[in-house]
Amino acid sequence: MRLGVISDTHGSLAAWEQALAVLGDVDILLHAGDVLYHGPRNPLPEGHDARHLAEAINAYDGRLVIAKGNCDADIDQLVLEVPIQAPYALIVVEGRYIMVHHGHLAAGDDMVDLMRRYRLDLVVTGHTHVPGIERPFGNGGGIILNPGSPALPKTREKRGTVAIIDDHMVRILYIDSRAEFASCRW
Repeated sequence: MRLGVISDTHGSLAAWEQALAVLGDVDILLHAGDVLYHGPRNPLPEGHDARHLAEAINAYDGRLVIAKGNCDADIDQLVLEVPIQAPYALIVVEGRYIMVHHGHLAAGDDMVDLMRRYRLDLVVTGHTHVPGIERPFGNGGGIILNPGSPALPKTREKRGTVAIIDDHMVRILYIDSRAEFASCRW
């Protein structure tokens, strides 16, 4: 099973297209929220075109799971055919429990508590626009994955990122070069 992971597109059609080019064919695309609106504290991202991003998402031919982010409004659902789910979307893939959550309602220790309480193998989060992989219980435990943002990265180098999960690996990749930012065994 090959999973693509994206978050915080914030209305950027260009970032969506770059992300999909890097991710390639995936069995399921997980989006951790903040899909169309750039938010009041963010600048307009390069390639901002929320209307055409909505059309591109509607035309996406694969399985897509979207968790609701803090910038996702009920009105967005009027233009998106795929449901923006609750702040927590739970899926099971090959016997592994995955929760997709934007991250604005739970962070840090709260995220670890969620993992423990629901025996999650993977928590996908976004919100910070900073990519990262954490293993709060060591190498034998679950993973907290933030793919960063392809549209409004908030790392020092300001390079957009996405994540891919396949071949028992979790990898965060830069969208401009496909170079690896970080990785771990899954």
